[in-house]
Amino acid sequence: MAKPTDPAAMPGGRLPTGRARRIVTLVTAAACLGALTAVPARAADTTGSVRFSARLQPIDGFGISQAFQRASLIRGARGLSPTKSREVLDLLLSKDKGAGLSILRLGIGSSADDVYDHMKSIQPVDPGGPDAPPRYVWDGDDGGQVWLAKEAAKYGVKRFYANAWSAPAYMKDNGDDANGGALCGLSGTDCASGDWRTAYANYLVQYARFYKREGIRISDLAFTNEPDYTATYASMRFTPAQAVEFTKILGPIARKAGLGVICCEHTGWMGQIDYTKAIEADPQARRWISTYTGHRYSSAADEPMPTTKRTWMSEWSPNGGTWNENWDDGSGYDGMTVAEDIHHTLTSGNGNGYVYWLGASLGATRAFIQLADPGDSYRVSKRLWAMAAYSRFVRPGAHRVRATATDPAVKITAFRNADGSRVVELLNTGAATRADLALDQAVRRPAGYVTDSARSLTPADVATAKGGHLSVDLAPRSLTTVVIR
Repeated sequence: MAKPTDPAAMPGGRLPTGRARRIVTLVTAAACLGALTAVPARAADTTGSVRFSARLQPIDGFGISQAFQRASLIRGARGLSPTKSREVLDLLLSKDKGAGLSILRLGIGSSADDVYDHMKSIQPVDPGGPDAPPRYVWDGDDGGQVWLAKEAAKYGVKRFYANAWSAPAYMKDNGDDANGGALCGLSGTDCASGDWRTAYANYLVQYARFYKREGIRISDLAFTNEPDYTATYASMRFTPAQAVEFTKILGPIARKAGLGVICCEHTGWMGQIDYTKAIEADPQARRWISTYTGHRYSSAADEPMPTTKRTWMSEWSPNGGTWNENWDDGSGYDGMTVAEDIHHTLTSGNGNGYVYWLGASLGATRAFIQLADPGDSYRVSKRLWAMAAYSRFVRPGAHRVRATATDPAVKITAFRNADGSRVVELLNTGAATRADLALDQAVRRPAGYVTDSARSLTPADVATAKGGHLSVDLAPRSLTTVVIR
């Protein structure tokens, strides 16, 4: 069909003049307007949006633990050379070569010995009762954790939190640092040895003082791990009411030493809610808590904790009976599984931190890295790169911001760092697609990184930006990280 301004489109093929020309002009304008309204504007083509100015929860960081002497493995206890040790440290801690992790969870020992898989107590022998002068012993090594903490500090890690799995055996009603039991002196316990609550609080704070002597400032102190679970290794039970009770004893002692108190490391995020509610309901206990922590073995972070305090997913690795290096194999312990859990914790749980278990270990481990046993080699799982996609670029002090995607297969999170840099994470659980995002801020030169079966946080030319619009090509079953500086 000829255009309205084409002479051939006019009666007789003549050019319009005078009043007829004005009429044609109006017709032409109307036709152009119709053409414009018939084609959706670019904003209407969007498949999602990011509002960097709409701040949600702050992010404290991402981390690991190397407790139970796993730190000594990285240092070379089973034959890893200094060169390979540095490579492993780079993979875990470097912001350029690896995950750039920013939280290290230390294990406070309770065992009388230091055989592998035990954590030795700083007071392995009963000093003579809860009121006797303490007899602390410090070896300056702590199963390799002191060395690892010092190395982590060199990479810029500032968040060190110390967590006790149990009190020493002589402080408990079962006389064993393993197999559950409760701290003597808590309501419901009956111990001939007396009330060890204050002695245990002092014990925990002394552990932090030893680290301070080594040049490491512990910021957070946790007095229990999985208080709902009886394990054959170091473990100790607390009910929610007992957690409230002990928090009120430890809190003032820890605060005086400049330490925040963390509670309560339940085996599941949803189970932790009961402990959080109990402490929040007690004004005396609540004032001492800086962070609430839940694991995700028995339940995922399906909703936020009922608190305005910080909340962390502080321990998890997926179950599985073999070592797995794959990104997406449907096993439930591949890289994609970890990426989805991080996304879920940050969005559904509004978590402020995410701490994985473990960084590196031996055998059929679900750690990020498998170390030779013995030998001078290691292997890397895609689980590491799932974490690294977030932890390398989303730094402590960042805020998650509001982000949406219309495609249910695309899971999106976005962040603004304290230095002004912006990060968009796009976890594509479906086929190849393109995300066209409307932004509330103009952007230029976005940098893309892709993690999938073939790539591990690999730089890729997948993102383009124009003004307030960002387009990203998403590979199937992939995690794409877009960094805007």
